[in-house]
Amino acid sequence: MRVRLKGDAICTLFLLVALCCLLYSQLEHLVPVGNKELTQKKPSVTPKTFSDSRAPWRPMPAEATEPRLQVTPVLRQREVANKRVQTTTPSPLSDSAFNFKRYLLNKDNRNFNLLINQSKKCRRTPGGPFLLIAIKSVVEDFDRREIVRKTWGREGLVNGEQIQRVFLLGTPKNRTALATWETLIHQESQTYRDILLWDFMDTFFNLTLKEIHFLNWAAEFCHNVKFIFKGDADVFVNVENIVDFLERHDPTEDLFVGDIIYNARPIRVRKSKYYIPETMYGLSIYPAYAGGGGFLLSSHTMRKLSRACKEVELFPIDDVFLGMCLQRINLKPILHEGFKTFGIVKPSAAPHLQTFDPCFYKDLMVVHSLKVAEIWLMWNLLHSPRLSCTQKKQVKKPFQWKKKAQTTMQASPL
Repeated sequence: MRVRLKGDAICTLFLLVALCCLLYSQLEHLVPVGNKELTQKKPSVTPKTFSDSRAPWRPMPAEATEPRLQVTPVLRQREVANKRVQTTTPSPLSDSAFNFKRYLLNKDNRNFNLLINQSKKCRRTPGGPFLLIAIKSVVEDFDRREIVRKTWGREGLVNGEQIQRVFLLGTPKNRTALATWETLIHQESQTYRDILLWDFMDTFFNLTLKEIHFLNWAAEFCHNVKFIFKGDADVFVNVENIVDFLERHDPTEDLFVGDIIYNARPIRVRKSKYYIPETMYGLSIYPAYAGGGGFLLSSHTMRKLSRACKEVELFPIDDVFLGMCLQRINLKPILHEGFKTFGIVKPSAAPHLQTFDPCFYKDLMVVHSLKVAEIWLMWNLLHSPRLSCTQKKQVKKPFQWKKKAQTTMQASPL
């Protein structure tokens, strides 16, 4: 009996040891697989950048309010690794997708190469063009550039004055998704001769770079222009009204006109697209600035702003930055009611009013946030010989919604 019990115990112990070894080998085999899956799903905290010896690092855009999980392909990782500028280890991102610490470390990089130039743009007209239209655009938005070319942004004579046009671009954010972008944009430039392309990444927070580079370009290559309109590609511009307005002004004097915003406060909400921490801007109010949908300036003011931009620290919101430059040269921008850079708001006094009416646009200068089809339709409606507006309004004050004003108008003939 003792011999049998002893043999059973030894066999049981042997089986337990064998079972433990088998379980251990299985666990050892499973752990790397789990780690591999976690590694693939783990987001990178370092923003993806593209730069080379000609283009110092610039920040990624802040369109998204929170960092997004993404799996980076092997080729993309290799490209980023080869092109990333070495910096100190970045701190973890805040709720905002924009890394302000890295922006502050690199914000003095403000000189980028001009990849596509139009050096003869302003030499085509003896004495220079009366008005240069400069439109902010991105490489991908060919359709918006094309509709501007075919409607309000046409080059040539308007009310007897010469009009020229340029589009302001940076390099695209996602170069791998737009593999043929460089070939296409060069072909577009050869066809239309209106593309200005700089070697910085075209992002929301890099619009300030677009601002200063355009002013430098205008001061060097278009110094003989009389006036400049600068705006977005999603606006409708009544160029006839602008020319009529500018003919009453002297280009050798200061002029800066638009939809001026006063006493705007910095947004401290982290998830906002326009979030600015107190460490970057400690004051409670921004200087007066023009809505970026579109504004006018004289050649005299253009040259002064070009110099001032070199003395003012870069700020990630381009509209506010230009307001800082205006403050630097002690120039107060002029508010004009014909500039609707926030669109036409339907007045409470006329709840059934259709704001997409050519008779309203007829007396305005700039209306922001229009789709491509809307720009084409409005331009054709305004230039239709069948257009008839019963009430003509002055460009300076196109609307009078207050009941007091209406009562006065009705009572005046009496």
